[in-house]
Amino acid sequence: MPEGHTVHRVARQLTQDLVGRRLAVSSPQGRFAAGAARLDGQVLVAADAVGKHLFCTFESGDVLRVHLGLYGAWDFFGSLTPLTPGGFAVGSMGAPRLRRAVRMGEGEQERAVGEVFPPEPVGQVRVRLASEATVADLRGPAACEVLDPDGAAAVVARLGPDPASTDDLAAAGEVMVARLTSRNVAVGQLLMDQSVVAGIGNIYRAELLFRARLDPHTPGRRVPTDVARALWDDWAVLLAEGIRAGAIVTREDADPAERFWVYRRAGLPCRVSGTPVVVEQMAGRALYWCPVCQV
Repeated sequence: MPEGHTVHRVARQLTQDLVGRRLAVSSPQGRFAAGAARLDGQVLVAADAVGKHLFCTFESGDVLRVHLGLYGAWDFFGSLTPLTPGGFAVGSMGAPRLRRAVRMGEGEQERAVGEVFPPEPVGQVRVRLASEATVADLRGPAACEVLDPDGAAAVVARLGPDPASTDDLAAAGEVMVARLTSRNVAVGQLLMDQSVVAGIGNIYRAELLFRARLDPHTPGRRVPTDVARALWDDWAVLLAEGIRAGAIVTREDADPAERFWVYRRAGLPCRVSGTPVVVEQMAGRALYWCPVCQV
């Protein structure tokens, strides 16, 4: 499942290349035809991410809310601005008239798409946002709807804090700490609860808990406030790095193939203790942890 860093990168790509432009909005698949017709021809005025939710606000006040879920992704085509200084614009690379694309979902991939721009929609494209120079195609989302401003605000109000969506990290962190330490639910489950803290998925959950050397079964009420606050601080750092790099990396200076401490390493020796990493189900998702380091 795409985690918070991916949604923030999508929001930033949209901000750089489609915000401020009048867009042609369509639903090639047809499942979002009414919503697309409502947005078609409007200027996109903002694109924001909170946790795993993307909010695209149009000049009328209409808000396109997208949650990628397990399989959703955005494909960008055409002229794209680098997301980081010194980067390269993937969508405008290549020989003349040979356009390239980037897909933003659980991972990011670059590929050639041919000479015609805009390219014909391929597969089940739920929504296409198009300017004269840039196209963004959405496919496979868990949620895709048009809300009024109050409806969008209500969704945000149900979410926990997101380090990349606040100007006051300390205050937002105290909200997360209070919500986590007030419940008698396993901390490994609470970190995946989007009303406690927004944006954390299965990978970040496992890696954050290992980096904190915290047993995922510890009830929230038994997590010391300083440990809960350290989880928030670490999440802020890892999220910022994920947004910058376009990938989840939790082991600094590690080879890209060795970028995780415990995630998807079931049965392999822990990188610290040598004990086999355990995998189990928690709240319907695979949880990876070390029973020696995380006590």
